[in-house]
Amino acid sequence: MSVNEEELRSLIVELQVLERTSEALQARIGFVNASINELQMASATLEGLKKEKEGSTILIPIGGGSYLKAKIEDSQKLIVGIGADVATEKTAEAAQGDFAASILELEKARNTLQQQLEQTLSRLDAVRRKVQERAQQASEGKK
Repeated sequence: MSVNEEELRSLIVELQVLERTSEALQARIGFVNASINELQMASATLEGLKKEKEGSTILIPIGGGSYLKAKIEDSQKLIVGIGADVATEKTAEAAQGDFAASILELEKARNTLQQQLEQTLSRLDAVRRKVQERAQQASEGKK
């Protein structure tokens, strides 16, 4: 096997690794975006609840385009998940503050992931060009 063919094989392996890395980064960015959207929706829901009075009837989404009718007992205190399947009671304002802080952290994480993805995609393009060059050289060498 010539040096060119060996280099070509090495580049192809690197190309495959970079493709898997970019796919993983894109999946993580998608997860972060979904988390941000969920927190934004929770915050918007709390804003809407501020306008409702105790005893008001509301519709609670339960998934699949379905809703449950409920009456508001206390719109100032709610149960908020704090991680590891643990929840605590908080005021609506404290919960919104937590949501805002979490959104900021997730946006920082998303920016970091975006930068990593851009670097990976840049390297991926460079390796693809090298693979094409080496493949062309190998094909010309066989002629």
